[in-house]
Amino acid sequence: MNIGEKAPEVLGINEKGEEIRLSNYQGKKVVLYFYPKDNTSGCTAEACSLRDNYAELKAKGYEVIGVSVDSEKSHQKFIEKHELPFTLIADTDKKLVEAMGVWGEKSMYGRKYMGTYRTTFLLNEEGIVERIFLPKEIKTKTHAEQILKAIE
Repeated sequence: MNIGEKAPEVLGINEKGEEIRLSNYQGKKVVLYFYPKDNTSGCTAEACSLRDNYAELKAKGYEVIGVSVDSEKSHQKFIEKHELPFTLIADTDKKLVEAMGVWGEKSMYGRKYMGTYRTTFLLNEEGIVERIFLPKEIKTKTHAEQILKAIE
């Protein structure tokens, strides 16, 4: 997925088992952020940064949607534990991570495995990608501030 391309219409199933579509957010800008795993240190820091700055993002016309390949139940626990005010998509079939190009080979401690690349897409009111934050750019503890700076 590149700047200028439209995100897929069907984003997936959220933590409540509801289908989330891009058209549900028509007229709103979207922070569509992909993260590797619920309740891990980096992912929790990133989610809490977005939670703590959620009102400011909304004031600038943005809705926040998080995506990982964790289950609905895992997302429910993550939301409750950290009081997250936004929806999380349970992309268990990996359709969205693959469509957005954020699924691939990773390595940790010399071991290779498949996983989600931490990536954030800023979508305009029509669902077109306007900005992409790549894994090496994202600072999990201050990610919301990075986004707010980029949209000023």
